[in-house]
Amino acid sequence: MSKILYILDNNKNNEYEYDISEDTIIYHFSINCSCNVKLNLVKKDISLYYYYNNINYDDNEFRISVIHSKSNTHSELFNHGVNVGNNKLNYDVEGIVPKKSSGCVCNQENQIINMNDGKSIILPKLLIDNYDVDSNHGAYIGKFSKEKLFYLMSRGLSLKEANKLLLNGFLINMDSVDSSEIKLFIDEIEKI
Repeated sequence: MSKILYILDNNKNNEYEYDISEDTIIYHFSINCSCNVKLNLVKKDISLYYYYNNINYDDNEFRISVIHSKSNTHSELFNHGVNVGNNKLNYDVEGIVPKKSSGCVCNQENQIINMNDGKSIILPKLLIDNYDVDSNHGAYIGKFSKEKLFYLMSRGLSLKEANKLLLNGFLINMDSVDSSEIKLFIDEIEKI
């Protein structure tokens, strides 16, 4: 059984540092904040699943660092952001596997949707100093595809309704999320 942690930030810049010593799932939701997160995997044979979802209105930056301090650790990062206005949203994401840590898996997926003409940057970094590692990263910045919007609108949804449906799927597409823990975040999606 994994430990589950919910974090909800609202218009306040925060820093978090955790030593992860058991299988952990972290759901981090952020409304118009900058965040610095450091996650240190400090015990062998553990897994970390980290889901960061943010709604951005001003210039903000999200920095995360995952350090595989022990061998046979596994991290999966899923960072999804929506940049609502004509502002800046930057993701600086790094996975670190030192030479002493072997048999690690270090993956990250990073996506930012610009609703208007915002400027977004994703810097995915994998700092791997060991050959016995499976590691991948991906980055996407753009808008919802015209094909997806057209398909939903051809089924009778308005453009606004189609965007809301895609936003919900993009930002809270996790079956095991307790919606009562993130009501404020869900309400914020309705305002976009």
